[in-house]
Amino acid sequence: MRAKKMRLVTVLAASLALALSGCGREGGPGGGDQQVQQDVAQNVQVEGSPTFDRMKQRNRVVVGVKEDQPGLGYKDPVTNQYSGFDIEVARLIAAQLGFDPNTQIDYKPIPSTAREQAISTGEVDYYVGTYTINDKRKEQVGFAGPYYLAGQDLLVRADNTDITGKESIKGKKVCSATGSTPIQKVKNEQLTEPQNIVEFQRYSECVQQLLDGQVDAVTTDDAILKGYAAQDPDKLKVVGKPFSEEPYGVGLSREDNALRAKVNDILEQAAADGEWKRVYDATLGKSGSTAEPPKVDRY
Repeated sequence: MRAKKMRLVTVLAASLALALSGCGREGGPGGGDQQVQQDVAQNVQVEGSPTFDRMKQRNRVVVGVKEDQPGLGYKDPVTNQYSGFDIEVARLIAAQLGFDPNTQIDYKPIPSTAREQAISTGEVDYYVGTYTINDKRKEQVGFAGPYYLAGQDLLVRADNTDITGKESIKGKKVCSATGSTPIQKVKNEQLTEPQNIVEFQRYSECVQQLLDGQVDAVTTDDAILKGYAAQDPDKLKVVGKPFSEEPYGVGLSREDNALRAKVNDILEQAAADGEWKRVYDATLGKSGSTAEPPKVDRY
């Protein structure tokens, strides 16, 4: 009987260890986002691309990312695994360039203020991290895409029925990041009164204020808001229609036209064969909000 009990304890302990190790492999907020599996393209060539040549010589891809945006680019503090829509787009691109996204990608967190320098100096091969395409940035780096068309929107508590869009936030407390374009738009268009505008350094602080009932809405790009809603869909939701346009692109070396054309090909194929939707549904789509892949702009 004693031996039988010992065998049972051993089996239970092994089962628990296996379960815990399985949980540890899951990345993303709360450890719940599984990475989308990608087929790796074979015998890929990108003639005339010094960046691709560098990747092949290194036998690895270095991707610039964000690490603090749930649902987009997020690094799990326990597992150190990256997850989110931007991460999956980066993985998709790597796979179609012939690199195994599970073993041949190095993620390099780059702050927004250092993106152009990191791309221009070759510190990263490409950058995927809520990077809005605009003419000023095109003077320093190249862009493939857009792969997502974001727009300013509103995050509210799930049980809120008063706020349905920007026209209904008059008299409501609205929060955003200090000095951000979204909060400036709220001020410029007088969407709510000055005393109802709340600013913090990080969006996560605004979201906590929203959950605590201290503010009525958080505003920034809808992609970022969808990430928070996907993280806590029972408590948060995105409402209304976006009231600005922010085309997110893949940042590349400005001189590497060959790689830019190849990444554009990859993004167009992903939109056509349903891969874009599969990646979106596994990440931002968990917020309950739908989206369509934008048309690639081959400038």
